[in-house]
Amino acid sequence: MADTTVTTAAPPLVRRRSIGELLSSDFRALPIVIGLVALWVFFTIQSDVFLTARNLSNLLVQSTVVGIMALGVMFVLLVKEIDLSVAAINGVTSVLMAKLIVEAGVSPWLAVPMAIAIGALIGSLSARWVTFVGVPSFVVTLGLGLALNGLQLILLPATARYSLNGTGLEKIALTNIGGIWAWVVLVIGLLVFAGLVFSEAARRNKAGLETPVMRGVVAPIVAATGFGIVVVAILSAHKGIPLVVLIFAVLLGLGGYVLKQTQFGLYLYAVGNNDEAARRSGVKVDRIKMTAFAIAGGVAALAGVIAASRTLGVGVFSGGGVGGGTLLLESIAAAVIGGVSLFGGRGSIHAALLGALVIGTVSNGLNLMGVENEIRLIVTGLLLVLAVSIDKLIEKATGQQSF
Repeated sequence: MADTTVTTAAPPLVRRRSIGELLSSDFRALPIVIGLVALWVFFTIQSDVFLTARNLSNLLVQSTVVGIMALGVMFVLLVKEIDLSVAAINGVTSVLMAKLIVEAGVSPWLAVPMAIAIGALIGSLSARWVTFVGVPSFVVTLGLGLALNGLQLILLPATARYSLNGTGLEKIALTNIGGIWAWVVLVIGLLVFAGLVFSEAARRNKAGLETPVMRGVVAPIVAATGFGIVVVAILSAHKGIPLVVLIFAVLLGLGGYVLKQTQFGLYLYAVGNNDEAARRSGVKVDRIKMTAFAIAGGVAALAGVIAASRTLGVGVFSGGGVGGGTLLLESIAAAVIGGVSLFGGRGSIHAALLGALVIGTVSNGLNLMGVENEIRLIVTGLLLVLAVSIDKLIEKATGQQSF
């Protein structure tokens, strides 16, 4: 008699992702957001001034320079390199810009783009030295930073300071967008963001990759809308949206587009994860690294322009002071604290924003408490060590290795 036993195939097992895997992808920003909320609660308890519209507006403005610098540093970290010259580029290009405006009579409309272009050129040349000679980027950019510090001192006048008052650059820091126009700017920004989200989902679907509607489309748009409404409401209660904050927001949008929807962004992650495999796949690794360093240099120069507009001058203090000072530490710390891996290949554009807010919150809150600057540096340094340690633990939990 024939065997009529019917065997049914066992249903495929659904593999649950570990906490480490979730933190390395979907919820990488969650610990940072929780930590940021905890800091805000702590400083609110310590000071009645912390949550006022004026102080929060100042906090955002104070965070822009570090945030913009962190945005540039992020591109270099993604390709598993490091640039220790960004603060020096910030300083020397701002001094050069001031020299052109004050001594040569060059229009700021021309001097500012020139400074940014020079910053990008310096970044690309340092990367070329790294890729062509093979010297570690740590050594090249450290030496370059020292050389640029010396050049900054040479470019300065005998008074060691250029005053930019009355040149028009002060309008960058003093301009605010208030009233109905602040909400118009928010609506435009949200429409652009929603367009990018839908475009990313369509691109993934075209490539055969499923995009969860709630998590991949609805959630980001709702979160961005809620965050935008809260921020604009707070800023409007003071003077409106500061132009420097808007510039930072635009840069974040452009950076997010480049990383998520361009081939260059894909190559950045590929090079950071395994540059040799990327090279064998036809990726021009050296060119990708040079572009990443050029972006970091150009963005650092732009941050220098914004810093100069806030202080109405440049001098030995520009770029965080000769030697990089705290600006270099805070820029790298902001990127890493925000979620960019020092081991390459991991990080999202919101890292620059979150990291800058953490650094800015610590600085602002401790200042309100009357704590000395030395303590702020200690706290920032410990946060950096903690962020790198968490990143390394996530790397071990997911079985990833640094090549």
